[in-house]
Parts: sequence; structure tokens; C-alpha cells
Amino acid sequence: MTVSFAQIKGSSPMLFDPGCSTRVILDHVMSKWGVLVLSCLSDGTRRWGELRREVGGISEKMLASTLRTLAEDGIVHRESLPAVPPHVEYSLTPLGRDLMERMLPLVAWVAEHSDGMLGRN
Repeated sequence: MTVSFAQIKGSSPMLFDPGCSTRVILDHVMSKWGVLVLSCLSDGTRRWGELRREVGGISEKMLASTLRTLAEDGIVHRESLPAVPPHVEYSLTPLGRDLMERMLPLVAWVAEHSDGMLGRN
């Protein structure tokens, strides 16, 4: 089923307003780090260090902020396991898995076409 922008805009008339919840969530999900973290988690549960290695270039502060934001949005689940040293795992919630079913085709499209698009005017 193809959805048009007019249909989306019609269902959320405030889409272009700065305070609209749609824009806030789009900003969280479609941010540079949000996309990369969610893409890693789409392959399964990850620990902090695994995410840090897989998402090359992300600082500890930005990873913490991104994970906290996505968890608050209900897209990522954070589980602290009783262990010494502390053991925390991150995974997608059902809502996050639903999102990634839709977003991974976009990520794949970008990966396939990005080299040919860079540098073109």
C-alpha cells in the first residue's frame, strides 16, 4: 500500500508546526545517530560496548543521549541485568521493530545509491 504525503499531512495537519509531536519523533528517529543505532538494534539485542563499536564515530555522550531519547519514545528497551560489573542490554520494543520494518528499506536504498549521489549537482 502506497501512502501519499497529502494523506500523511491530512492525518496530521500540524506536521509542519515546530512543536508537533510528529516532528519531534521524526527528529529522534531520523537523526544521524538515531538511524544508525536503530539499524544496529534491528539485528538483535546489543550491549553498550557493542553499539559503540558498531556505530563508528559516536561519542559516549551522544550514544547515551540517543539511547535515552529512543527509550523515552518507547522504541528502545533498556534492561539492566544484575551482574558485576553492571550489564545493560538494549533491544527494540515491538514498536521499534515495527518502525524498523519500514525504515530498513530506506536505509538499504540509501546504501545502494549514496555513492552515485555524492558530488552530483
